[in-house]
Amino acid sequence: MPNIQSAKKRLRQSRKRRVHNRDVRSSIRTLTKTLLHTDSAEEAEGVYRQVSSLLDRAARKGVLPKNAVDRRKSRLSRYVQSLSN
Repeated sequence: MPNIQSAKKRLRQSRKRRVHNRDVRSSIRTLTKTLLHTDSAEEAEGVYRQVSSLLDRAARKGVLPKNAVDRRKSRLSRYVQSLSN
């Protein structure tokens, strides 16, 4: 455990961030699974917009790397397009 005040604060901040980042990643995974189990093209499009928005926000906040977000969005987009064909 840290003894210095600034180190104690840093520990509190990192714990809070870790919990928040875990929640963000969990919600992204949940929505992604919802999208992949959707049969309707219209419904999938709506869920894709939500997932895409969450992924972009996670990249902006530094929760996920930007390239990883772009890759996931690309794969999910291809899946949604395959449903409409």
